[in-house]
Order: sequence, then C-alpha cells, then structure tokens
Amino acid sequence: MEQTFPGDEWEQADPQDAGVSPDKLEAARELLEAQAGERPYRAVVVRQGRVVAEWQQGVATDQQLGMASAAKSLYSSMLGIAIAEGRAGSADDKAVDYYAEMMDVPEGRGPKPGRFARPEDRGITFRQLISNTSGYMKPGETPGSVFHYQTFGMNILCHAIATAYGLYDSTDPQRLPGLGKPIEDRIRNPIGGVWSYGFTNFDLPAESLINIFGNYTQCYASARDMARMGLLWLHFGRWGNVHVIPENWMREATQTAPDIKANCPEEQWCYGYAFWTNDYGKLWPSLPRDSFAASGAGSKHIWVCPSLDLVVTQSPGPYENQRDDANREFLARIAAACG
Repeated sequence: MEQTFPGDEWEQADPQDAGVSPDKLEAARELLEAQAGERPYRAVVVRQGRVVAEWQQGVATDQQLGMASAAKSLYSSMLGIAIAEGRAGSADDKAVDYYAEMMDVPEGRGPKPGRFARPEDRGITFRQLISNTSGYMKPGETPGSVFHYQTFGMNILCHAIATAYGLYDSTDPQRLPGLGKPIEDRIRNPIGGVWSYGFTNFDLPAESLINIFGNYTQCYASARDMARMGLLWLHFGRWGNVHVIPENWMREATQTAPDIKANCPEEQWCYGYAFWTNDYGKLWPSLPRDSFAASGAGSKHIWVCPSLDLVVTQSPGPYENQRDDANREFLARIAAACG
C-alpha cells in the first residue's frame, strides 16, 4: 500500500481510491448517527495516510478537547524517547532514582484514606508505572503483581521523566511546564500537530500533596490531531523518513505487558505500555489481533490497525466504554469496509 503523511493539511481521498467500500463505510456512518441520537460526536477515518471520512455533530472539527487517559499513550511514547536519548537508563530503572519525592507522601496526605507512599513503592519501575501494574500508594499491591488502572502512578511517571529533562519542580509546579513540553518538542512538532497541554487535577482533599502525585499532564486535541498521533503509532513511531519514537519501543508497547501476562488473569491481557492491546483478542474479539488503542474518559479513542493501514479516532464517541458493543460494532463496520 502507498504510504503518505500529511503536511499542514490532510489529503482527502475518495474511499474507493484508498481501498474502502463506500457502501460499507456509509453503513458505519449510519450506525454512528443512530447510536449518537442527539449527543455530540466526531469521528475521523484515515486509510493509507489520507482522510477518507470525517463525521461530526455538535462539536467543531478543530475544537481542542481534553484527551483524558488517551494522553497516557503519549507518555508511553515519551518514555521510549527518553530511554533512547539517555535521559532514562531503561524501562526497568526505579522511578525513585529520578523522582525521589514520590516517597514523600505520608499517611493522611495522599488522595484518599489509606493511600500513601509505602516502603515497597521504592522498588517501582518505569515499566510498572507505564503498564499500570505499579501499585503506587495502593495497599496490598506489590509492584508488578496487579493490573490496576490509575492516574497517580502515571503522574509519578510523567514527573520523573520531566525531572530528567529539568522540567518539573515539585516545590513550585507552575514554574516549569512538565512533560507536556518534551511531548510538544519531540512528538507534536515533528508530525505537524497543534495540540496544547496543561496540568489538571481531580477534586482532592486540601491536605493532599498534589504537587507530588497530582498535576496530570492533560493534552487538548482536535480529532484530526488525534488522527496524527494514530498515524505515527500506526507506523510504529515513524513519520515519513524520521523515526520520532523508537520502533522497538512502539512494537513492545502495543503488546500485552509482561507483568500482566505473568501475574494477571487472562481477561486482563489487553493492556501494554499505556496502550490497550488486542494481541490475545480480549478487547475486540472480531477485529485484527494487531490493533491497539489510546483510550480516555469522555469517549476519547484512537484505534490503530497496522494490518489494515487504518486509524479511527473518536472525540467524543457515542458510547460509554470502549468495550461496549456500540463501539465494537462501529469499529467492526469500518474494518469490514477496508477488508
């Protein structure tokens, strides 16, 4: 298949010219419209690097919305880059060696009762943080033993990497930009994106040490910018002739994480390094096993399928959870159009 990458503007393609059935694509659009009712939605379908469909209702094409946890896949990408640049030694380095403050959360100063830094947290690695198996501040969860989706562990990862670049100060978090800046410089700008970033937080008790474990690196993006991210990941970190993210990292990140396979029940074998994975067919049983996704609250979704040369973004989608039959059927219809 011909591979193209957008410049400032996306090249539009007639579906047939990109090997997409117009009738089946229309069936996917009709399903999306029916599922949404009067709710807002927008979706972008990219095949062979060109936009073959763009649908929306109640939200502008270029409006930047918070990606929520879908931004975690950008953190994964940045971790791979940090290792390649020598800012971090390896994925198995201990986070405390880069961000010692992570241990300075005593009982009563965490996000909720019973949540505080414990001695075993000192052994947490970058790999465990990025695969949501760290158990950070989680009682009874030995690092690497339990898949438990959380935000605060990801914040520790972000602050550790940002500190390695000299870009986070827990004593004055607003003084420096945090991980959003290297993501901007090393990922966004090389692929022509225009998304923005900033710190966000849950509504936490006043005594919580938000400066240490809070300040989520929120990214605000349009559906097309999310499609740019998806296209970069589709090519395992390559944009044209430039390897923006190390290919070996991307291929590992989009497979189920080793700790999850070793220690968790098979129904949880659907998460890699901040990417939702399908290598065991647990997430989308009827879709290709090489597909993977960035996913966040508010139905923010970037679905990537290398074998079909296909990226589908929703921001938002008309479903409650990415596992819902509504989302699975929508993706299945688009995949069938590219069969």
